[in-house]
Amino acid sequence: MSNSISKDFKFFSLLRFALPSMVMMVFMSLYTIVDGIFISRLVGSKALSATNIVFPVINILIAVGIMLASGGSAVIARKLGEKKGDEARRDFSMIALVSVIFGIVSLILGYAALTPLVKLLGSTPVIQEYCETYLSILLYFGPACMLQMFFQMFFVTAGKPHIGLTITILGGITNSVFDYILMGPFHMGIAGAAIATGLGQMIPAVIGVIYFCCVKNDLHFVKPSLDMQVLKESCLNGSSEMVTNLSNAIVTYLFNIIMLDLMGEEGVAAITIVLYGQFLFNALYMGFSMGVAPVFSFNYGRQNETLLKRIYKICVMFIVMSSVVITIMALAGSEVIVSIFTPRNTETFAIAAGGFFLFSFNYLFAGMNIFASGIFTAFSDGKVSAIISFLRTFGLLIGCILLLPRIIGENGVWLSVPIAEALTVFVSIWFFVKKRKKYHYGE
Repeated sequence: MSNSISKDFKFFSLLRFALPSMVMMVFMSLYTIVDGIFISRLVGSKALSATNIVFPVINILIAVGIMLASGGSAVIARKLGEKKGDEARRDFSMIALVSVIFGIVSLILGYAALTPLVKLLGSTPVIQEYCETYLSILLYFGPACMLQMFFQMFFVTAGKPHIGLTITILGGITNSVFDYILMGPFHMGIAGAAIATGLGQMIPAVIGVIYFCCVKNDLHFVKPSLDMQVLKESCLNGSSEMVTNLSNAIVTYLFNIIMLDLMGEEGVAAITIVLYGQFLFNALYMGFSMGVAPVFSFNYGRQNETLLKRIYKICVMFIVMSSVVITIMALAGSEVIVSIFTPRNTETFAIAAGGFFLFSFNYLFAGMNIFASGIFTAFSDGKVSAIISFLRTFGLLIGCILLLPRIIGENGVWLSVPIAEALTVFVSIWFFVKKRKKYHYGE
C-alpha cells in the first residue's frame, strides 16, 4: 500500500492516482441518474417525482456511510504513515462493522415507520404508492449501501484505487442492465428501479468483503475491537461529509416542497433532473478529493512538507481549470442533458431546461469548496471541514432557498445553489491561507 501513496507525485502521476476515484464517483452517481432516466421514460414523471421525495432518507444512509469512510480513512492512513499497522487494521475492521450495524438499524426503523415517513417528506396522494414501494425496497439494501461507501474509500487508502473503480463499474453496469430488464420486459415499474439499484450496491459490498477477508496486504480485516476514541475521531473527521449529505436531504426536501407549491409534480420532476446533473458534475470533484486525500494524510503523517506543497499546488490548478471547463459544458449542453430524461415537448422539459442553465453557474465554485472540505478532513481538521460544508450545503443555501423565490420567483430556486457556492468559496480561500503553515502545504 505504502508503495502507492508514498510516491513522489508530479502533476500527471497525481491525476493518474486520483483518476480511478474520480471515475468511480462519477460512475456511482450514474446509479441514481440511470434510475431517473429509465423511471422517467418507462414509468413517467410522477414516478420520477416520487424518487426525489424519498431521496432524503437515502441521503441519511449515504451521509453516515461517507462520514465513517472518509473520517476513518484519514485516521487509518495517518496511522499507516506512522507505521502503526496493527492499530490501523483493528480500527479498519471496527469501522466496517459499525457501518453494517447502522444499515441494519436503518432498515428496521425505516420500515416500521414507512407510511408516516413518506407523508412527512411531502408525498401527495398521487405519488404515495410510488414513494412507499421505492423506499421500502431500498431500505432492504441499506447495509450494502453502507459497505459500498466504505469500500470505495478504503480501496484508495489501501493503495488499490483500480479495484475500487472496477467494482464500481461492475455495480453500475449491473444497475443499468437490471433497470432495463425489470422496468422494460418484466414491467415491474418503480419496484424494478429500486431492486436494480440495490443489486448494483451489492456488487462492491460483496467483493469488498471477500477481498479484505482473503488478501492479507497492509490493510485487511482482523478481529475488531471497539475503540470509542477512534470511532469518535472518525466521526468528527468525517463530519463535514456527513453535514454535506444531511444538508442535501434537507435541501432536497425544501426544493420539493417549494416546487410542489409553485409548479406541482412536474416542478418536482424538473428539480429532480437538475439535481441529477449536479450529482454527476460534483461527483468528479468528490472523486478527486477522495483520491488525493490519503496522499495528503500519509505525507502529513510522515511530515513530508516538500511533497505536501507540491500536491496542494497541483490540486488547486486542476480544480480551477476543470471548474471552468465543466461550467461551459453544462451551460452549452443544458437542453441536451434535460432531453435525456424527458421529451422536449413536455411541461417538465420546459421547466427543467431553463432551470438547468441558471443552476449550472454553481460549477464555477463548487469544485474548490468540495476540495477544501475534503482536504481539511484529510488533515483530521474536522472542524474547518464541517464549517465549509455547513455553509455551502446548509447555512447559506437554506437562506437562499427560503429568500430568493420570494424576491424573484421561480428563478430564485435555480439561483440558490450558485449564490451559496459563490459566497462559500471566499470562506474556503480564507481557511486555505490561514492554515497553510500549520499543515505545511504553503509558504
